[in-house]
Amino acid sequence: MTNTIGTLNEKPLHAALKEWYALPGDRFEVGVDGFVADIVRGELLIEIQTRHLVALKRKLHRLVEDHPLRLVYPIAAEKWIVRVDEDGAVIGRRRSPRHGAVEHVFAELVSFPRLLCHPNFTLEVLLIREEEFRHREETGPDGRRRNWRRKGWATRERRLLEVVSRHVLAGTADALAYLPAALPSPFTTHDLATASGQPLWLCQKMAYCLREMGVLTVVGKRGRSTLFARSEL
Repeated sequence: MTNTIGTLNEKPLHAALKEWYALPGDRFEVGVDGFVADIVRGELLIEIQTRHLVALKRKLHRLVEDHPLRLVYPIAAEKWIVRVDEDGAVIGRRRSPRHGAVEHVFAELVSFPRLLCHPNFTLEVLLIREEEFRHREETGPDGRRRNWRRKGWATRERRLLEVVSRHVLAGTADALAYLPAALPSPFTTHDLATASGQPLWLCQKMAYCLREMGVLTVVGKRGRSTLFARSEL
């Protein structure tokens, strides 16, 4: 069963992931408790979000109280940047030097880290290969383009090339598993960055999320840096 509600402005990446994720018998765009669920599979609600998770905060908190809910979030392990002209013709294609990892989901989880503690909530991260189509943005009244960092190139849409792998976080233990085994105890976010190879800004968000989940505890300071340790559960 397919409903046109919620699909009129659906982006290509979202539509492709929904098609890839669907199983026979699934229902799409179903009204549930005043919201529209992307996929309903028996009692399970499945939400696919390709942009910032904060946009779903209210919806997730409401639905998870009465329904098992799985949030699916894609991260580009490999991205191809495609530039198109005003007519949509491709004028350039190159591979981005940036490579996403599962840990990057913590940058979004800061919006609602405690939701992963809820027994009805599951997060599934998909590492994907994608194409990001960009077009030259028109200048505004002041003669400037909004995307000045990209020299005026704005993202038009994202397209799925391949799902590389799936990673399920069904609770705080799964989130805690992304701390490197060689991490000292206690540790700072600088220690975490060194051990994981991830940037410091991301490690700070990881530590915040894990602390909010109750699996990390602040145990002191090392100079100006906060010291964390795994909580006794």
